[in-house]
Amino acid sequence: MESAEYHSALAALAWQIELGADECIADAPVDRYAVPASVPKTAKPAAKAEAAPAPGPQSAVDPVAIAQSAATAAQDLEGLRAALAAFDHCELKRGARNLVFSDGVPGARVMIVGEAPGRDEDMQGKPFVGRAGQLLDKMLAAINLSRDESVYITNVLPWRPPQNRDPKPEEVAMMQPFLYRHIELANPDVLVVVGNHSCQALLGKRGITRLRGDWTEARGKPALPMFHPAYLLRNPAAKREAWADLLSLQARLRDG
Repeated sequence: MESAEYHSALAALAWQIELGADECIADAPVDRYAVPASVPKTAKPAAKAEAAPAPGPQSAVDPVAIAQSAATAAQDLEGLRAALAAFDHCELKRGARNLVFSDGVPGARVMIVGEAPGRDEDMQGKPFVGRAGQLLDKMLAAINLSRDESVYITNVLPWRPPQNRDPKPEEVAMMQPFLYRHIELANPDVLVVVGNHSCQALLGKRGITRLRGDWTEARGKPALPMFHPAYLLRNPAAKREAWADLLSLQARLRDG
């Protein structure tokens, strides 16, 4: 005859089965509230794969150094023109129609350095051919000079800035080695430095109203800062000072 204890255990088991505890996973019960004597050490996570070393910094291109090397290698004016045409580190080149290198007589006693080409210069590939250039020709003729016989002309920048904006300092710095070599190869007796940006490139100074008319030196040559003809078109009253500068240039050539 079965005992009451047996039937109680059987009833308890049936109750647990009703609750869903219908699988035995251990022979002895586990007290979840008891603190174990020691906490088993967990396995260390696998070491992360060693990251590949970051690539070293890319050597930055120095357009000024490249310009210096290309300009120095030019042995004559045609070589310098070719070096400029092959120079691809100036963004202005991408938006310009033509390289504006020079006009006039190479080797002339007077070398005029302007700022940058405008629309007409960009289209024709020559400096000072628009309204400002026509005024410049008249100014030169007044003291018996001309680009056809006695004057050589170039610009600080050989490519037109978009919308005729002012040259940026980095653009001027990039073109300076070509300009310096241009002066060396043309070897004029005097330089006429026209406009603020030309003064900045060759004299390291700005303020054409203060600088104009006073002879100084640039690249080992006597240099005369003057108003840009475009400025004279906007400010006709300044032609008086421009005329005085032209007479100073004429006297320098006569005495020198």
